[in-house]
Amino acid sequence: MHLQEQVTKGGAERVLFVLATFARLERSVSMAELVAETGLAQSTLYRQLALLKRWGFVVDGNNGYAPGPMCLPLAWGFDQSSYLVQEAHVELEQLSRSSGESIGLLVAANNQAVCLDMVESQQPLRCSFVKGRGLPLCRGASAKALLAFMSRDGQTAALKRLVQEQTINAEESLRLTAELAAIKAQGYATSDSEVDVGVWGISAPIFQQSSHAAAVVTLMVPNTRISNRMQFFTDMTVRVASRISSRLQSL
Repeated sequence: MHLQEQVTKGGAERVLFVLATFARLERSVSMAELVAETGLAQSTLYRQLALLKRWGFVVDGNNGYAPGPMCLPLAWGFDQSSYLVQEAHVELEQLSRSSGESIGLLVAANNQAVCLDMVESQQPLRCSFVKGRGLPLCRGASAKALLAFMSRDGQTAALKRLVQEQTINAEESLRLTAELAAIKAQGYATSDSEVDVGVWGISAPIFQQSSHAAAVVTLMVPNTRISNRMQFFTDMTVRVASRISSRLQSL
């Protein structure tokens, strides 16, 4: 038996051991590498990875598995190691300059919309997310866009959990399901004062390898500055999300 397996008998210790392996390697890791690095059986690793993915500590990467967004509150260095943030940040900055507004990059993790990156507006009155902050995955443009562009099974599971946790009720879940279908059909989500009063937002999905969104780009505007510019902001955000998707897909 591998020495490391001898000292990680318990399920909790095994999960932490796998997570520590990702932290040590600081890159995407294939299943074969994880078996070699940990000494754990592949079947055991699949169980630990499923748990870590469900909580957002691990995600499916280009070459296997990679650290997930819930690692962000534990380590400020996450944005240096995240290919998603690296590839998106320049585009977020450009969108902020072009629009004059605040731009966020958010992902779904543990049934929350979690902010990975934020470029704030330079205007005195501005909107903002805190990096690492999580919001319930049911209200606001970011959350609804993330839900709308999930896999069908993922969306069903997320809605069921929101009901179980009493974040929404069964009737709200049915209404939200219909709204998500409309969002997916139009290709983006908008909201007004759903999370913060007086804030309008537009969120567009970022795709990496499938039709399921890896993240969303969100533009936030005080609704005192909206006037007749909603379509202008929407078009800009959708174009930027499309460019980031192309960058990720070309890697």
